[in-house]
Amino acid sequence: MVRSVRIVGAGLIGTSIGLALAAKNIAVEMIDVDSRNQALAQDLTGGVSIDEPELIILATPLRALSQVINEQYVLNPNSTFMDVCSVKVEPLQKVKASKLPLKQFVGTHPMAGREVGGAESARADLFLSRSWIITPDAHSDSEAVAKVKWLIDLLGATCVELDAVSHDAAVARVSHLPQITATLLAGSLHGVAPEWLDLAGAGLRDTTRIAASDENLWKEIISSNSQEIKALLTNLHNELGAMIDAVNDEERIAVIMRKGRDGRNLIPGKHGGKAREYTYVPIVIDDKPGQLGAIFNECAAMSVNVEDLVIEHSPGQLNALITLALSADDAVKLSNHLSSIGWNVHPIRK
Repeated sequence: MVRSVRIVGAGLIGTSIGLALAAKNIAVEMIDVDSRNQALAQDLTGGVSIDEPELIILATPLRALSQVINEQYVLNPNSTFMDVCSVKVEPLQKVKASKLPLKQFVGTHPMAGREVGGAESARADLFLSRSWIITPDAHSDSEAVAKVKWLIDLLGATCVELDAVSHDAAVARVSHLPQITATLLAGSLHGVAPEWLDLAGAGLRDTTRIAASDENLWKEIISSNSQEIKALLTNLHNELGAMIDAVNDEERIAVIMRKGRDGRNLIPGKHGGKAREYTYVPIVIDDKPGQLGAIFNECAAMSVNVEDLVIEHSPGQLNALITLALSADDAVKLSNHLSSIGWNVHPIRK
C-alpha cells in the first residue's frame, strides 16, 4: 500500500524500521540532525532520496517533535504522518498545536526496543511478534490509519488500538515502572565488593538488564508521563514500607511474597494466552563454542519446543548451567535423549 517512506530520526527504532522496510523492498529515506547518524542509517538501509514520501515516520526525541512536524509538513503537505514516541498524550498535543492537520496524523508506539540504542544497534527483526500500539485521533483519516496498520503488519507486529490517555496509563505500569525499579536496584550495587558481585546469578542479571538503557531517552519519557508514574511510585513506596515493617514477621513476609508470585502469574504466556507451567531441564555444559548449538540441534532432532532458557556461570569455573524450559512431556523426552548420548543432564524439575 505504501511505496515510499521517510524516517526522521536515525536512532534504534527509526533505523530498525528502515531496515525492516528495506528488506521488503520499500523505498526508504533516513534523515537525522546528526550527519554521522544519518550517513550510517542511510548506508545500513540502502536509503535513497525521496521527494514526495507517502508516509513520514517521526522517530525523533519528543523535545524535537514540534519543530520536525512543522518542517516536514511544509515540505510534504500531502504525506501521512506517524510518530513512534513512548508516550502519546504529549505528541498529540504537539500535533494539535502544529500546522499538520490531525486527519493526516496517527500516533503509534512499537512495544519493542533494546537496552542499547543508536543506528548501530538497529535490527530488522526488532518488531516481529511484538505489540505495536496505535492511538488514532477521532479526526484521523481512515486512509491514514490503514497505511499505518499496513506498515505494522508488514513489519510482523501486532496492532493494538488504544486512546492516548489509556496508552500512557498502561505503559506507565508495564514499561516505565519496571524501568525505574530496575534502575534503582542496579544503582544500589555501587560500593558493593567486587567479589560479592561475582556471586550474582540470573536473578540479579534479569532484574537489572534494562538498567543499561539510555538515560537521555528515559529522562524524557519519565518526565512526559510523570503524572501516571508518580502515582505508581507512591504505591510502590507504600509497598516497600510494608515490606520494611514485615522483615521480622515470617507470616507477613509470606503474604507479600505470595502477592508478588500471584501478580507475576497474571502476565500472559505465549501468543497472549494464559501463562503456562513449564518443566525445567538443567544441563551442565562446557563453557566453549558450539555447546548451545549442539543442544538445540538435538532439540530439533527430537521435535521438542524450547520455551525459554537461562544460562548461569559459576565464578572461576570452566562450565556453565543451562536450564531449558519445556512442556512436561517434552522435558522428559529431551532429558532421556540427552542423557542417553552423554550430556550431563540433571533431574528435571517443576
